[in-house]
Amino acid sequence: MRNPINVLKSLESNACNQEYRYERLYRNLYNPEFYLLAYKNIAKSQGSMTAGSDGKTLDDMSIKRIQQIIDSLKDYSYQPSPARRTYISKKNDPNKKRPLGIPSSDDKLVQEVVRMILESIYEPTFSPQSHGFRPNRSCHTALLQVKATFTGANWIIEGDIKACFDSFDHHVLIDILRRRIQDEHFIGLMWKFLKAGYMENWKYHSTYSGSPQGSGASPILANIYLSELDGYMEDKKLAFDKGMSNRNPSREYWRAQNAFRICKKKLKLEGNTQENVRELKQAQQKMLSTPCNPVCDLTFKRIQFNRYADDSAPRRSNSRDRNCRVKLRHAV
Repeated sequence: MRNPINVLKSLESNACNQEYRYERLYRNLYNPEFYLLAYKNIAKSQGSMTAGSDGKTLDDMSIKRIQQIIDSLKDYSYQPSPARRTYISKKNDPNKKRPLGIPSSDDKLVQEVVRMILESIYEPTFSPQSHGFRPNRSCHTALLQVKATFTGANWIIEGDIKACFDSFDHHVLIDILRRRIQDEHFIGLMWKFLKAGYMENWKYHSTYSGSPQGSGASPILANIYLSELDGYMEDKKLAFDKGMSNRNPSREYWRAQNAFRICKKKLKLEGNTQENVRELKQAQQKMLSTPCNPVCDLTFKRIQFNRYADDSAPRRSNSRDRNCRVKLRHAV
């Protein structure tokens, strides 16, 4: 069997080629090494030993058990168990609860393998403006991008996609996956995960949209789904933006900046006298309060876009918030 790291690198090497179609992905689920790597990824996370609806946990995982999973995948008899639904308090409002689905331990392993495969295919193609549930990205990287690009904003729009992971359309998601993946066995497995349902108070409920919260594959599936929104916004930005980026500063700003430089040079030559310090502070305040470019410049306008999840972290965890935030900035 091939080393799973090499397989993932091979998949990633063709990710940015939009004409490339991935075939025979399902056969990677026959590789026991993938499940050992998946176990390594999820066993160290908080809540990984929580039992699902089948009552089993990861602590009794073995090669024999992994082989049983592979055999069921080979004869296509594998069927994900319904997730066990529980409710946890929201971080921003402890009085409100949000649903959390806990998959069975076998499903956690298979979902982690699927996540690694999908991440290798799609992660390199995601927008730089996307920061939710991605490797080495978080709310902090989103804020850094806002700080660098949302300068001189006239107005800002903030949107909240409520219950994002629970709301996306299954058929739309599968159609998006089929654009790059031409393996109906793999697509069929995705259908099984999406339609697995959940157990609440020992009663089965079907899932008609979204992906169960707590599912290992939910974040990457949501990003694949929302990458369509990112592409739409990038097209809007290309149509909206106007003017060159390297604009020359206004005459007023140039004069204020030149006066500040003169005061700074004078302070260096004559010393820190009270008058020189006062003049330098006044010149600096004048420069900082003067717009670098004309406020009403009809030849220049920009729109910036930023998407993030409000509790995402650089590392993966089993507890994920369902809200995705979208920020849009308009500057003229």
